[in-house]
Amino acid sequence: MSARAGIVVTGTEVLTGRVADRNGPWLAERLRELGVDLAHTVIVGDRPSDVRDALAWLSAAGVDLIVTSGGLGPTEDDLTAAVVAEFQGRPMALDEALEGRIWKVLEGLRSRWPDLDEEAIRRSNRKQALVPDGATVLEPVGTAPGLVVPPAPGARGPSVLVLPGPPRELQPMWATATGTAAFRAAIADATEYRQHTLRLFGIPESEIAETLLRARAGGVDLDALEITTCLRRGEVEVVTRYEPPAQATYEAFEAVVRERHPTTLFSDDGSTVDEQVAALLLAGGRTIATAESCTGGLLAGRLTDRAGSSAYVLGGLVVYSNEAKAMLAGVDPALIERVGAVSIEVAEALAEGAIEALDADVGVGITGIAGPDGGTPDKPVGTVCFSVALRDGDAPPRRITRRVVLPGGRFDVRDRSTTIALHLVRRLLRGEAD
Repeated sequence: MSARAGIVVTGTEVLTGRVADRNGPWLAERLRELGVDLAHTVIVGDRPSDVRDALAWLSAAGVDLIVTSGGLGPTEDDLTAAVVAEFQGRPMALDEALEGRIWKVLEGLRSRWPDLDEEAIRRSNRKQALVPDGATVLEPVGTAPGLVVPPAPGARGPSVLVLPGPPRELQPMWATATGTAAFRAAIADATEYRQHTLRLFGIPESEIAETLLRARAGGVDLDALEITTCLRRGEVEVVTRYEPPAQATYEAFEAVVRERHPTTLFSDDGSTVDEQVAALLLAGGRTIATAESCTGGLLAGRLTDRAGSSAYVLGGLVVYSNEAKAMLAGVDPALIERVGAVSIEVAEALAEGAIEALDADVGVGITGIAGPDGGTPDKPVGTVCFSVALRDGDAPPRRITRRVVLPGGRFDVRDRSTTIALHLVRRLLRGEAD
């Protein structure tokens, strides 16, 4: 059995949802890359007793490594290091050399704010330099050092990797931690995991459940695979993890997916539709512009999330009002008056308006009713019209146009609309039929 790990994310602000947990998912992926099986992720507040209970629970679950994040700052509620030291049965002592190195880090802070209480800063500095006996110290990226704390001599239990909370400090420190002898000893039983992601668009998640049933009925040993499926941003994502001996089993499973879903399986290498659209635009030397109503610029934001997107994204028009549709995208007010702002005709006019306004090769028009109000019997909440157009010389633009009714609340409608738009752009650039 592979080495197993647990993650303890500390911080009342994370527990209550005021701050989203970015460390747990990131650490989970890093553990998988090392062949370590993540058993549990626990989020606790800043109370020492809750942190201690989480450590005890994970230890009782038989994990080999516990990774904590947060609670290493200079304030009184930052107590993770002390709690871990007590839990591991290791007394803490001041590391004077470490204290000096942290003090040097603080020199910039002291020079910028000369009126700060230097003695108070030094007390906080000293607190962060208290280290459990026998721990491996990880040099601070900010002011908080990390720690690898094994069990006390003669004791059994997991080692604890103590990392700071800010991702900008935690992530580079992780690379340092994995190179230490103490960390390598804790995960000595790590295995190798292979992971593949299949992405499908245009089917409900229930269809994948049926595919799994058919694969098993056809003799595929699904018990050798760890398969998870989820609906993410309107796409079905199938992630399969397995150890190398199950390679042939995975290939048999993937063959069943390909056979059942030849037109909706759009990614077999983990690539996202965002990445595929970017690659198609770059390969064709084409540019893209958007004219968005109900999505309010979300598609343009998604297109520009990728580094280097300036090579193909020219810009976007947020045309929320009818006046903006006419003024910025050149939509005829008479057309809006005749068919309504949420219509295929206006979506097509927006796509062409984006091309003309920004001199782009590809234009995307989106107009809809995100809700919760504004729906009618003919155009209920969730109705969204899309048009993507490709300019090809002097010929009329090639286009794909859709009208859909999307489920969910306002966030879901707007978010899924960006996914649909990207898939329509992908189809158009690939020359696929409407």
